[in-house]
Amino acid sequence: MRQRLAILGSTGSIGQQTLDIARENPERFEVRLLTAHRNWKELAHQAREHDAATVVIADKRFFGPLCDALADTDTKVFAGEEAVAQAAAAGDIDVVVNALVGYAGLAPTVAAIEAGKKLALANKESLVVGGAYVMPLAMKRRVPILPIDSEHSAIFQCLVGEQSPVRRLIITCSGGSFRDLPAERLAEVTVEQALHHPQWTMGAKITIDSSTLVNKGFEVIEAHWLFGTPAERISVIMHPQSIVHSMVEFEDGAIKAQLGTPDMRMPISLALMYPQRANRPSERFSFSEHPQLTFAEVDRVKYPALDIAYDCLRQGGTAACTMNGANEVAVAAFLARRCPWLDIVKTIRYALQHADFAPQPGLDEFARADAEARRLAAEYLKL
Repeated sequence: MRQRLAILGSTGSIGQQTLDIARENPERFEVRLLTAHRNWKELAHQAREHDAATVVIADKRFFGPLCDALADTDTKVFAGEEAVAQAAAAGDIDVVVNALVGYAGLAPTVAAIEAGKKLALANKESLVVGGAYVMPLAMKRRVPILPIDSEHSAIFQCLVGEQSPVRRLIITCSGGSFRDLPAERLAEVTVEQALHHPQWTMGAKITIDSSTLVNKGFEVIEAHWLFGTPAERISVIMHPQSIVHSMVEFEDGAIKAQLGTPDMRMPISLALMYPQRANRPSERFSFSEHPQLTFAEVDRVKYPALDIAYDCLRQGGTAACTMNGANEVAVAAFLARRCPWLDIVKTIRYALQHADFAPQPGLDEFARADAEARRLAAEYLKL
């Protein structure tokens, strides 16, 4: 029996690669639901190719064009962010792939869990912002959350079958676009430079987050919630080749690592097929082509966002929500060439210094904290 998929954010990088997996395995997957933020043309193309039953465009301005593009099909068309969350809970869906970007992914994550859907999670912000709410809910509903991030997929694979305590989770870090650039030159970096990642092909927002190491800080927070590991037992190490995706150290000193090429289709397919693995004959790793793997400590002065994320994790409450909201505004401003790259972290600090703090938030408090963080970020950047 084929698994019926809902792919939230199907026009983005993770969404498109998820559709690649569906194409490679038509006997295993049926694409039922696709959503996009505003890329209605690509969404219509995907819906036709995969004969999707339902599509949702989050930006209501594009509802009309999308309806017209699919008028001669049986595909149902909806619009609005609320409709994305409602679609994630639809009764004819087995697996929800949440590949949305940012805070917008939290509500669909909650809706999918409430509906008892298996969740393949690429939207790290669901746990960065709301991990204290999401993980207990998943346990209550007995909903599996399988990570799509390559680092968390690697940790998950290293932990399978283990029954002994973990000494340390070791998250690897490529260093992003500016790993070889001296810190004194960061004030002059351009959008084009920041978007040129040396290893991974990703969406614009996550590529910028990788350049500041905000993304790596968020991965630390996500790892805490996924694996129940305290901050002091989660390490980050620079690994420029991006071959070792992450590692786990056990109390006897043994370290398990998961290796592979920098290709997101591997963790995506595992999340969809676990406990089985995909048959991908074209995927072969050559040790001779990668004769040297190197590791180094992260420069915490050059990349202050990493320690800010650790501080937010230790503080708990709405701290990480504030960090995320401010970061989303600052990254958008940088991509629009309305602020320099260094202002991204400065904006985060400003928001954290001035925001209210809720120690035990629910969804309403998260929403208020997100809105306040965005207001403070706009205030700092004079947007």
